[in-house]
Amino acid sequence: MKNKIILTIVSLIFIVNTNAQCAMCRAVLESEEGTATAKGINDGIVYLMAIPYVLFFGFAYFMYRKYSKK
Repeated sequence: MKNKIILTIVSLIFIVNTNAQCAMCRAVLESEEGTATAKGINDGIVYLMAIPYVLFFGFAYFMYRKYSKK
């Protein structure tokens, strides 16, 4: 039961469409003609935001597996 809840929460996190630009970055990039730069900046921000979470949950899962075997 616990695993189903965790899997559901993780699945919902990855479904959400994210737009992680600050207001100033968005205003400057939207004023340009090409939107490729804005898309690239947004993807970079989301990537930098996601790495600490992935590392933390990976470490937490490793510790859970290590101590639950006993």
